[in-house]
Amino acid sequence: MIDRHIGGKFLLTMGRSDDSLSHNYVFYLIKILKVTVKQKKSQKPTFIDMFCGCGGITAGLQDAGFELLFGIDHDIPSLKTYEHNFGAGKGASIDLFNKNYLKEIEKRVHQTGRSLDVVVAGPPCQGFSLTGPRNFDDPRNQLYLSVFGVVKKFKPKAFLIENVKGMRALYGGAVVEEIVSRFKKLGYNVSPPRVLTAADYGVPQIRERLFIVGVRDDIGEFNFPMPTHNSLTYVSCEDAIGDLPSREGEFGIEVDEYQGSSQSDYQEYIRNDSKKLFNHVATKHTELVKSVIKLVPEGKNHKSLPPGVGESRKFNEAWTRYHSKKPSKTIDTGHRNHFHYKWHRVPTVRENARLQSFKDTFEFIGTRTQQNKQVGNAVPPLLAYCLGKQIKKSIKN
Repeated sequence: MIDRHIGGKFLLTMGRSDDSLSHNYVFYLIKILKVTVKQKKSQKPTFIDMFCGCGGITAGLQDAGFELLFGIDHDIPSLKTYEHNFGAGKGASIDLFNKNYLKEIEKRVHQTGRSLDVVVAGPPCQGFSLTGPRNFDDPRNQLYLSVFGVVKKFKPKAFLIENVKGMRALYGGAVVEEIVSRFKKLGYNVSPPRVLTAADYGVPQIRERLFIVGVRDDIGEFNFPMPTHNSLTYVSCEDAIGDLPSREGEFGIEVDEYQGSSQSDYQEYIRNDSKKLFNHVATKHTELVKSVIKLVPEGKNHKSLPPGVGESRKFNEAWTRYHSKKPSKTIDTGHRNHFHYKWHRVPTVRENARLQSFKDTFEFIGTRTQQNKQVGNAVPPLLAYCLGKQIKKSIKN
């Protein structure tokens, strides 16, 4: 008699060698292993990502130990990137302006066979700029209101909302106060909204975003994560992208090879054992543009240009060259105003993705313009990871 322990269950079998018993035994082992894997997987808290874009928050939460049910967005190129990286069927193009949007989401959740633990969202807030807090239910705010609808419908253990920093001061803070008040009425402990700087959490970029997080009253409360870095220990541009090919004398191709080993802890982390180098293609600049870029010293901008040079773009961050020993400025969707700290060109999609903390295994799909938009609109995965770990602590009991 053979005593075997598989997946937490003891199997007692006779030492027979006939084919039928052997086959049955193998199939039984496979069944037990599948059940065990499913049980282990089901221990992870689940989430949906509304306004998911290409998946910055999703990537961070998965690294933090959450299970993705699906993401929702209206931008098809972003959803193609999303499904390419997180799996076919994980992206949903649901019209949140449609009165039946909750039924569509409920159907999708039901199809997963799982309950919904966490809702994360980055809804646009432009409508509030026009309506103010007194007209909160104005149809122009429907995208934001849809988040309330989902939380009210599913009663998740927690929610997380990300927005631009400026929303906190909108109408003297009255809009954010109304948002917090409404979630409290739905039965949530809402931590005081906070603006977080991505560089404080290991992201090589000075990017500030507002976060509103709540945990259901019967579960507990949320505490924002403590910073892991400060101005003396920030991950710099060189730490992040210094190992990538220069693209001097070539433009590169969408799927390429590395030309050397990693040179920093961040580079080793961000490569994530990727076998290929994706999306590292340089932009073709005119000779005039390159001649202007060459005149900008490291860490400086248009203010350092001689009189009469670069006049077409003299505003705030125009003609900004990154500093090799500092984090980058905020990555935007246009990618025309910032330049490599050493090379005379704008950063590639891969360089911007690294500055956003996307791992090299994450491949962006679409045209170069679409890819840059996806990178620029994303929440840095490392920042989402830190928030996810705290949410997980808040709801684990």
